[in-house]
Amino acid sequence: MPTLTAPDGTALAHHALGDGAPLVVLPGGPMRASAYLGDLGGLAAHRRLHLLDLRGTGDSAPAADPATYRVDRLVDDVEAFRAHLGLERMDLLGHSAGGSLATLYAARHPERVSRLALITTAVRPLGLCATPEDRLAAARLRTSEPWFDQAYPKYRAWLAGEADYDDDVTPFFYGRWDDTARAHAAAEPEQTPDDPSDRYYEGIDNALDPAALRAALTRLTAPVLLLAGELDGGRTPGLARRTAEAFPHARLTVQPGAGHYPWLDDPEEFTARVLAFLDGTA
Repeated sequence: MPTLTAPDGTALAHHALGDGAPLVVLPGGPMRASAYLGDLGGLAAHRRLHLLDLRGTGDSAPAADPATYRVDRLVDDVEAFRAHLGLERMDLLGHSAGGSLATLYAARHPERVSRLALITTAVRPLGLCATPEDRLAAARLRTSEPWFDQAYPKYRAWLAGEADYDDDVTPFFYGRWDDTARAHAAAEPEQTPDDPSDRYYEGIDNALDPAALRAALTRLTAPVLLLAGELDGGRTPGLARRTAEAFPHARLTVQPGAGHYPWLDDPEEFTARVLAFLDGTA
């Protein structure tokens, strides 16, 4: 298993899959081990994926200073990863909360990014988050699902702060609640350590100025893709559209029938959309 050393001495693990031009991949969760990304729906057949286990996750070592789990503090790890791979500029993909990290990296190192793909991402450091109303509106698109009647009241109660999270609501995060989705969801607790996950956004609303981040992003000349899932309540297509407005050269694509993990819901459609962007054909 290859490793690199972060600027503060933390040992970071990474994993390479596939062949082709390199694509650096940052996981979401927040702070979920990169294993949950798999081969991104077969994208590894076209690109060599370099997946980073963020500090304290997967095969990477825990941080000596827990404060360094915060998303803006992780930017230095991403820059160390780029240098370790020997890439002058890199195509960068971030999923979900990993898209916030990818955006912060692009703002600080715009000259190092050749293309930026943000997959089902709402960039919280830009002040963009789904409301409970957003999530419930997306959930109501699923009324024909056999699990809806049992799941929806629990989802509504959880969003209102009236109940703890119940596993019955998990299908709302997937476009297809099949055996593949069930196995993917079942692996999540083991892959997401509590302390790093809890600290990822800790204090970020006071630490970062969305206006300053927007200003920094005007220096980014790289093309940016925002891929949203039609059924994703946490990162709705509308929220993705507002996120795209923060980038000078962004385009939005909405994958039909997809939830928060679009490479599971329709691998071929996901791969085609991302490849067309990375190859500059769309």
